Amino acid sequence: MSSKVTMQHIADHIGVSKFAVSKALSGKSGVSRDTREKIIQAATQLGYFSQKRAKTAALKTQSDKTERTGDKDTVIVLIPNVREQNRQSLYWGRIIDGIAGALEERRLGMMIVTEHITDNFAKLINPDGVLGLVGVGLISNQLLLEVRNLGIPFVLVDHEDALIPSDALFMNNYECERRLTNYLLGNGHRSFQFVGSVRYARSFFDRWLGFRSMLEEQGVPLNQNPALLELEGENRTELTERLGVIAAEMKASGSLPTAFVCANDSLAFCVMTALAKAGVRVPDDCSVAGFDNIEEAALSDPSLSTIHVNKEALGRRAVDTLLWRIDHPDGPKEKILLSGDFVLRQSTGLAPVSRME
Repeated sequence: MSSKVTMQHIADHIGVSKFAVSKALSGKSGVSRDTREKIIQAATQLGYFSQKRAKTAALKTQSDKTERTGDKDTVIVLIPNVREQNRQSLYWGRIIDGIAGALEERRLGMMIVTEHITDNFAKLINPDGVLGLVGVGLISNQLLLEVRNLGIPFVLVDHEDALIPSDALFMNNYECERRLTNYLLGNGHRSFQFVGSVRYARSFFDRWLGFRSMLEEQGVPLNQNPALLELEGENRTELTERLGVIAAEMKASGSLPTAFVCANDSLAFCVMTALAKAGVRVPDDCSVAGFDNIEEAALSDPSLSTIHVNKEALGRRAVDTLLWRIDHPDGPKEKILLSGDFVLRQSTGLAPVSRME
């Protein structure tokens, strides 16, 4: 039988102090982000968390399974970035609505935790009174580590952490973006530009991979403008101004693509506004496609071609997954992908003949 993995073993493995390991594994501040990630990675590789889970499981009694109908009737919905991920958001708000609806049907309570109290998460949350947690959007691994250390079952929506395995739910971003890109290829487009930071979120990265893989399969060169692969956030005024400068430069240099494939609808609206200011017609000169199908997509001028994301279904399925995890704590972690539909509207069309290769 292998010996117990201690914090000192982890410290020796990567050459830091035991004190730093203790801080990092408890989710406390005082160590740099890079050091924390190295410590968590080493702890995972050495089996520290596995032995901890085994010990916790051994201490559980059979009565634990009945607690769902007992005192534990509240699910935390963790939304760190409340400025963008809130009930009013056309994307995140619908996911939260789905979570709320599924919990209400089961007569379970919901407590929304935002960035304003995440710094004191462990002090403010009583794990004995919490059934589980649903994390929505980007969440730091430090905060996820706190959640895990508290022993709270959790699932993530539109996010996953390579160092802290969990159940996670996404749209099938990769396949959906491949389908959209293939449609544009079928309309004669051979000059493409992806818009959105590939490091901003896992969903953006998967959409980029789907876009890129379809072009590579068809032998179409990427020829990407690096500045457009770094755009993120939801401040449309600022994004539109930045895109306006880039679009004007592309037009002046003759490097304007015939199709912009955007990581979400908000970026697509900014692209269309910037192109209009530069005197570029959509879709006559350039096609523009988004992702998410927020309500505004059908109302814009021109209306936006996009991938429909069933946002309420993501929220509802997250609750189903959390309740399954509570009843099956030792079951394998799941990554659930929901399919989406391509919605064809006015912003995409045939590639302009004069610019087709």
